[in-house]
Amino acid sequence: MNGPLGLPIPASAHAAEVDHTMVLVHALMGALFVGWILFFLYALVRFRRARNPVADYAGVTSHTSTYLEIGVAVVEGILLIGFSIPLWAKRVDAFPPRDKSTVVVRVVGEQFAWNVHYPGPDGKFGRTDVTKIDVQTNPLGLDRSDPDAKDDITTVNQLRLPVGQPVIVELSSKDVIHSFNLPEFRVKQDAIPGLRIPLWFVPTVTSEQMKAKLGKPDFTFEIACAQLCGLGHYTMRGQVTIDTPEGFQAWLDEQEKALASEDTTWN
Repeated sequence: MNGPLGLPIPASAHAAEVDHTMVLVHALMGALFVGWILFFLYALVRFRRARNPVADYAGVTSHTSTYLEIGVAVVEGILLIGFSIPLWAKRVDAFPPRDKSTVVVRVVGEQFAWNVHYPGPDGKFGRTDVTKIDVQTNPLGLDRSDPDAKDDITTVNQLRLPVGQPVIVELSSKDVIHSFNLPEFRVKQDAIPGLRIPLWFVPTVTSEQMKAKLGKPDFTFEIACAQLCGLGHYTMRGQVTIDTPEGFQAWLDEQEKALASEDTTWN
């Protein structure tokens, strides 16, 4: 765990900025919590029955509470306008181009799994067809008769990415609203049926480096669903493997060889 909030050790380029904003928000919430507790205790003592045996119809004439509320609103405005919105705008403005230096992958949520779709060496995602969906063998309904789909790679609950390269995830859902959450990478985005939502980040730590840093040889980055999505919500977990660029390319090559060697006719 890392920092004053006990967050997971960061593993992406933008994680430090997110953590900084979260610390500021929690500091404000902590100050408000302490302030309201002190006010509650003051009210218990100041307006106790022994001191106020009958109702005071004049009421409180001080404007202190008004000033305090204005102060809280100003601080919240600073957090929103000065930190949160600029952080969001920076992420949008810096969205990486879809070129060879960027890994583009589709992630499709469903009850209760994460389907991952890589475009293959041609860089083009193949056509999908709902009539071809098979929960066991083809959960995405990938149409292998489409030339662009013949080299596409699909996995279930396994997302593999290279370290140090921008990653664009095109997120969607087959059924209900899910929430794609990568805690160490400070990534969280709802997957909404009917929408394809892009998000991006740059991994900065490989899985092996994180294992060594934590001293946990069995550690894995997790894909969690952060939105209650049904009875099996708790089982909707995937794994992220961050590899070196060479290791990632070697994995892609292995997957391509496995596709080429399959003695299967795609209809």
